[in-house]
Amino acid sequence: MIRFMKGFRPWLICHGFLLPSRKLNALSNGVTMIDTPGMREVGREEHMLQANNCMLNLPNGTVDYIRFGSGKKTLIMIPGVGDGLKTVKGMALPFALLYRSLAKDFTVYVFSRRRNLTPGMTTRDMAEDLNTAMDALGLHAASLVGVSQGGMIVQWLAIDHPDKVEKLVLTVTLSRSNETMQKVIARWLEMSERHDYKGIMLDTAERSYSEKRLKQARLEYRLLGSIGKPKSFERFQIQAEACVMHNTYDLLDHILCPTLVIGGKEDKIVTGQASIEMAERIPDCELFMYDGLGHGLYEEAPDFLRRVSVFCMGD
Repeated sequence: MIRFMKGFRPWLICHGFLLPSRKLNALSNGVTMIDTPGMREVGREEHMLQANNCMLNLPNGTVDYIRFGSGKKTLIMIPGVGDGLKTVKGMALPFALLYRSLAKDFTVYVFSRRRNLTPGMTTRDMAEDLNTAMDALGLHAASLVGVSQGGMIVQWLAIDHPDKVEKLVLTVTLSRSNETMQKVIARWLEMSERHDYKGIMLDTAERSYSEKRLKQARLEYRLLGSIGKPKSFERFQIQAEACVMHNTYDLLDHILCPTLVIGGKEDKIVTGQASIEMAERIPDCELFMYDGLGHGLYEEAPDFLRRVSVFCMGD
């Protein structure tokens, strides 16, 4: 029997992850899965997916990461600022089941930032931690998918360590701070000072989803938003402040690998224009903008995961 966390969806949308919501409904309602033939099939699939919760001790701290799949290509996913509230620790099985379409072609890694972040750390510092983790695991080159702040981090990796990045996918992210994001981050930081975890979750949902999806999300977050509240908000605050300081705009022409920028025209956190201006400055770049979707497009767009997979698999 497998028990899934009730708070899985709030944690994931705040992290910036790619979630097929209909499948998640079946996996995260806080119920115990009964050992029916269908559940035994899930068990067999779990074994085939080779889902692993892992921990890496680096010289400057401990990194939680998960790994699943057995494909020949390596795909690394970096989550958004919600990683400051909860790392990926213990999430290997839910991720592997949700992203099992990737498991045949890719061996997938999802890295958190290290546990003991230092005040004043930048997204460039976080990219150096990622580079160190890749070296420790013998990951010499991979396709990198960065969502929101994760996209900021992988920009720096592609600039400072181009040999590590075969292909780059930048999703709902930006290359330099803008007024919209500054106001959002200021609001989240103020909430974090009050330890208002549910408030952060609700505000993230309000700014991420289309109106159609938001009706369902409001109810879910009001019911589940307090589950998973961290003891300390310091990691979140450090990561949020790093977003405001991020600036690779004048160095985007140093990203030489094939790059796919994906944005939402209705993005209320980083703006859709941020995606457009990145694509204009990266030399070998494709741009895809979703109409009617915003920062949560990775969950709402039914073709998002396929789009990423096709790009990363292409020659």
